[in-house]
Amino acid sequence: MARILIVGGHGKVALLLSPILAARGDDVTAVIRSEDHADEVRASGAAPAVFDVEHESRDAFAQLIAGHDAVVWSAGAGGGSAERTAAVDRDAAIRSMDAAADAGVHRYIMVSYFGASPNHGVDPSNSFFAYAEAKAAADEHLRASSLEWTVLGPSSLTLDEATGRIDTTATESTAASRANVAQVIAQALADSSTIGRTITFNDGSTPIAEAVRA
Repeated sequence: MARILIVGGHGKVALLLSPILAARGDDVTAVIRSEDHADEVRASGAAPAVFDVEHESRDAFAQLIAGHDAVVWSAGAGGGSAERTAAVDRDAAIRSMDAAADAGVHRYIMVSYFGASPNHGVDPSNSFFAYAEAKAAADEHLRASSLEWTVLGPSSLTLDEATGRIDTTATESTAASRANVAQVIAQALADSSTIGRTITFNDGSTPIAEAVRA
């Protein structure tokens, strides 16, 4: 049994991930912004933890993370202002990484996106620019850390059913179902060969366990 902390625990991907982890015997804590989401999180098989990732300190983050075996970052500002995007997708994510190291929790999975990079090429006039900048900074901080990291880069997310099959060889983004993303996260947590790797993927034809194996 592993103790997994999912940040962004009420998100669509997280609500699909928690039942997978719980079904295999993991102890799942889902970090949520509001007590209003607690019942839905419990129904998914996770224990809710109300925590303001945008404003809480690194020390508070470390206390939250302590005692777990891995952190999954699946949180995001969800658009809106560039300032809040930077505060959540960059600053809070980075705080959580540093806090994980402080707490001695070394396994860390970042849910990023296909094409995330300091050289993302998004025009500053594009509304996506703030997110692209924030994710690039957070991903690079994670790669430079001492954590046992994996960066996952799914392509454009859909609400399609899980197929259990992806393509990690594609050079262009098409689509990835959130249900498949949840399965990829679960597999990455179980497969140590994913440590230190960035895995970008679309929905595809290769079974997930095979596709993510180094």
